[in-house]
Amino acid sequence: MPDPGPALAPWAAFYTIVGSAAAALTGLMFVVITLVTGERNFSTRDGIATFSTPTVLHFSAALLVALLLGAPWHSFVAPCVLIGIVGLYGIVHIVQVMLRTRRLHSYEPDVEDWVCYTILPFAAYLTILAGAAALLVMAEKALFVIASGTALLVFVGIRNSWDTVTFIAIDTGETKASEAKHDS
Repeated sequence: MPDPGPALAPWAAFYTIVGSAAAALTGLMFVVITLVTGERNFSTRDGIATFSTPTVLHFSAALLVALLLGAPWHSFVAPCVLIGIVGLYGIVHIVQVMLRTRRLHSYEPDVEDWVCYTILPFAAYLTILAGAAALLVMAEKALFVIASGTALLVFVGIRNSWDTVTFIAIDTGETKASEAKHDS
């Protein structure tokens, strides 16, 4: 089995950037949602489980892939299996999100929501899984496949974070305005 070091070395900067961005964006999402929602109590967890939790999962998956490909492996077997598990878990999770999204009563997702919260993440995790499966037989090409899936997760996560935070901010603002109008 060939040493993966030479194949992974050119990817060090890419995964340093992706991993750092994913970690920072995960923390930032927690902070912003906490600040925007304040002491507001949400009556349903469906919106959180459908929109916020998967976004944190995407950032976490990107971080995990970056960490796995940054480790000093002696062969590609372990990263192949571990990255494959990340891809497979992501696919299963997105299927659950799709089912949960169809059951939402408090919000009607539009085409953009379906694309950005389910279809693109599903494609990203499928790409990561395919790259992991190919890692043992064509490492150089597989690393590009894994990188594209990982980058897609970060970009979808950025878009979805913005969407979630703006929705909460607007909804919170409308709720406060409605309560103020109702109180007067």
